[in-house]
Amino acid sequence: MKLPSSQSWSRFSEFVRTPSLARSVTGLLVLAFVLLLTVNISTFVMIQRTAAVNDAIEHAQQMRRQSRSVLIAMLNAETAQRGFLLTGRSDFLTPFEEARAAREPALAFLEEGAAADPTLRAPVAQIRRLSDAKLREMEATLALAREGRIGQAIQTVRSGEGKRYMDELRQTIDDFDAFKSARIAERTRVSERAAMMTVVMNAITGLLVLVLALLSAWMVRRYVGEIQHAREEVAAINAGLEDMVRDRTAALTRANEEIQRFAYIVSHDLRAPLVNVMGYTSELEQAGKIIERGVTEAEAEGEVPADIVTAVREDMPEALGFIRASTEKMDRLINAILRLSREGRRNLLPETLDMTAMARNIADSVHHQTEAAGAQIRVEALPSIESDRLSMEQILGNLVDNAVKYLDAGRPGEIVISGEDLPGGWVVYRVADNGRGIAARDHERIFELFRRSGKQDRRGEGLGLAFVRNSVRRIGGTIDIESELGKGSTFLLKFPKRLILSEPGGVL
Repeated sequence: MKLPSSQSWSRFSEFVRTPSLARSVTGLLVLAFVLLLTVNISTFVMIQRTAAVNDAIEHAQQMRRQSRSVLIAMLNAETAQRGFLLTGRSDFLTPFEEARAAREPALAFLEEGAAADPTLRAPVAQIRRLSDAKLREMEATLALAREGRIGQAIQTVRSGEGKRYMDELRQTIDDFDAFKSARIAERTRVSERAAMMTVVMNAITGLLVLVLALLSAWMVRRYVGEIQHAREEVAAINAGLEDMVRDRTAALTRANEEIQRFAYIVSHDLRAPLVNVMGYTSELEQAGKIIERGVTEAEAEGEVPADIVTAVREDMPEALGFIRASTEKMDRLINAILRLSREGRRNLLPETLDMTAMARNIADSVHHQTEAAGAQIRVEALPSIESDRLSMEQILGNLVDNAVKYLDAGRPGEIVISGEDLPGGWVVYRVADNGRGIAARDHERIFELFRRSGKQDRRGEGLGLAFVRNSVRRIGGTIDIESELGKGSTFLLKFPKRLILSEPGGVL
């Protein structure tokens, strides 16, 4: 057990000490990961703080509403008291009792909030004292009125004691409301600053990750150029210098292995931070909308600094647009470079497939192209199969796309997708067209990488059919072609009715 550990550490130490493309790219990836981890942690902290501030704002709003509820209850009670004193009608006592009952929950909420905030205890206690005093004054006048001493009750009202209580209560509640409003405004500003800081931090991190990705791509391009130059030097070496040839060949072998390792690193690690940047860009756009809404609300209540408005409505959208455009461009570049390296690393997931529905969906996806070309796609009833969905979609999709791309403009296009079960647990599918056709000498060449046949008047890299054959073989099938130049082509796909992996979740 000690020997493998020692060897692993030795290899790692050598990798760290030896300057190489893999070491440089690994360093860049580690830096990108650290940046993303930092921004993730910072964003999480900011979100937690923003949530806490928002909860505090919501509680403050509720405190304001409850203080107003106390005032409204006391006003309703006073109205009912005076109605009873003026008319003597007992039905005025019902709204009085309802107002008195409505006062208690509001006061209880205020006192609960004041228990957690010492700065609120004095005003809340004052609200309680004044409302209790006003309530006692009204209950006393109602008691006199019930005893038939209306004149004495009215005289008590005219004394102004109740009015003084109400005026003080109203002023106390107004002061309390103003105090809470100021707190809400301050916490809103804190929340907006935190959100702005989060957006700026994410934007800067996204730009840094993008720069690292571009730097990695540049290093790859430069390194590939160096390898090509080395190959040319090897080709020019005199055959008699065998030792030098062996040295150069060994160097090229090491370089090619390093390129393969680099392709693996990029395909599995560089894509992850790029996808995160894209995801965070969408999150930033949503956060920008929320901030914009907050600024609009703030503008409705007062003046907002011009630099904040400019940052929210001009600088942030411009920066996010640049990030999105750059990440999309980088994504296309990585896809072009690493398309081959990604093939064959996916887990196959066999499932029962409705091939008729799949073929019709593929036909619908190119309907606008066939309609523009005056062509039609006919999908016959296809036998079902238990295989990998994504592989089958890619195979049929590529073949249909090719058939549409190379239709003969001299006659109405027709593409037919058909299939049938075969003895021995096999199934065959056919994709036939009446397009340009393929010369017999090119029947095998079209399945090779970067090889195309016929007139080159359509865009393409010569990868489609190579990927199709690769995918067909990976799921245990075969592909053949029957074609005649100028008449059309038929691709025949033969698969086992049920895909059986060597082990669950096997990777081919």
